[in-house]
Amino acid sequence: MGKLLRFLKGYEKESVFGPLFKLLEATLELFVPLIVASLIDVGIANRDLGYITKMFILLIVLGIVGLAFSLTAQFFAAKAAVGFVKKIKHALFKHMEELSYAEIDQLGTSAMVNRMTSDMNQVQSGMNMSLRLLLRSPFVVMGAFIMAWTIDGQAAKVFGLTILGLTVIVYGIMLVTIPLYRKVQQKLDGVLAATRENLVGVRVIRAFGLEQAEKEEFSDKHGELTGSQKFVGSISALMNPLTYIVINLGVAVLIWQGAIQVEYGILTQGAVVALYNYMAQILEELIKLANMIVLLTKMVASGNRIQNVLEMESSQTFPKETDTKGCKDMPHIVFENVSLKYGGAGEESLSNLNFGIRKGQVVGVIGGTGSGKTSLINMIPRFYDATYGKVYVDGIDVKKYKKEDIRGKVGIVPQKAVLFKGTIRDNICWGNPEACEEDIWKALRIAQAEEVVQSKEGKLDFMIAQNGRNLSGGQRQRLTIARALVRKPEILILDDSSSALDYATDANLRKALQEMEETPTIFIVSQRTVSIQHADIILVLDDGEIVGMGTHEELLKFCEIYQEIYASQFKKEV
Repeated sequence: MGKLLRFLKGYEKESVFGPLFKLLEATLELFVPLIVASLIDVGIANRDLGYITKMFILLIVLGIVGLAFSLTAQFFAAKAAVGFVKKIKHALFKHMEELSYAEIDQLGTSAMVNRMTSDMNQVQSGMNMSLRLLLRSPFVVMGAFIMAWTIDGQAAKVFGLTILGLTVIVYGIMLVTIPLYRKVQQKLDGVLAATRENLVGVRVIRAFGLEQAEKEEFSDKHGELTGSQKFVGSISALMNPLTYIVINLGVAVLIWQGAIQVEYGILTQGAVVALYNYMAQILEELIKLANMIVLLTKMVASGNRIQNVLEMESSQTFPKETDTKGCKDMPHIVFENVSLKYGGAGEESLSNLNFGIRKGQVVGVIGGTGSGKTSLINMIPRFYDATYGKVYVDGIDVKKYKKEDIRGKVGIVPQKAVLFKGTIRDNICWGNPEACEEDIWKALRIAQAEEVVQSKEGKLDFMIAQNGRNLSGGQRQRLTIARALVRKPEILILDDSSSALDYATDANLRKALQEMEETPTIFIVSQRTVSIQHADIILVLDDGEIVGMGTHEELLKFCEIYQEIYASQFKKEV
């Protein structure tokens, strides 16, 4: 958490003025019991109405000035806290964007969302409270103790013992609750993950009639979170009653001693009232301090979780400039003894892949579920790095490419068609922000999406809902293909991106791709042999290994797994 304080840079003035004005308010507050004591001992005792009026006006003035100081302190504290968290959010979001797929898989989407929302709110609340009360409360406690000492040294001993007892309670509870709040936040991640899964997969859940099972699973996870929160909350809740017990004992002893000293003429009645008021101030501030420590505990736990992400280094590094000293005699794309093992996995997902693809070829990739098809194509734009072996593009190791250069060569359409809230034009231009109207319509025609756009009100200015909810699955897929095409990539990767298309549209798409003026090297990942049977070369994967490589006709003769896939689909079609 301490390392996050560097983000306060630029808010030094606010970080100083916030506590400063709170201390000024506290200073005025420390003089109030003395004024009340003087009002009792002088004004009321002598029945001096003028003096009483003067003291009453002085109390009002102190209250107004104190309020002004408090509002000013709140303004500076809020400005610093909001600005502080804003800078952390920007830094965290930028850092998460730079992490490789491996680290993103390790963190999980729900955990990253939680860091950006719940944890950030805890840090902002804690920082705001800290700037206002972290110095003020101890200042008032010590100030009240000193002022009580000036009134009566014997009474100050009671104050000292009371403060000591309260300090032990506050810090003891704080040490116990800090690790517990950390566990609470971790369980909150689990609840958010379950929530996200249910909301994203709500159609699947309903299709299988598993609503009740999911409710029960969510209830279990939420019950664990609630139990943890109740447990740590019950410990934190001990703070108020324990502090009240100590304070009330202190007040009882103070009044008892004060009454004796008043009777012997050592203290005045006003002085006893002042001592009681100082004890009340200590009680109030220590309760604030206790509540603040609970909030700070949550802030520290959340801040550490944020810092852990910021300290997470990407497993990938990119050179500042692309190394152009490649092998020009190599095919366009080469996999050389490539193996891939995901972090924490027991076995390799890909093993000993060796093949070369010439520029402009159409490559089909097929295999059973979990055979490694997506893992293979994800290594071309370097979303994942090979555990062993090397991947070459244009004769250059992908690890020697500048990030923008290797990603700029590739247009990829992922398995899940993702569209963003905005117009069709905005979504298509994600692929190429400088694309003109002609480029957009050309990409739409090739992607078989021209009719989709023409049928929408506003055409390119038609507003797409979040995740493309107001479009069908096939429409979303065609638009994401157009988005990839508009950047005119050297390598086009279609990762099962025509699964929602009918056979006629799929065939027209493949024909349009082959008739492009500058035909890119195309990888088509598909479960359907009909989508890849006209490819120049087909890679057949099984359990992470290439078990067949050749044309459709060759594989039907020599590859048993390809024969099985083709036969099973042919029977269905018949």
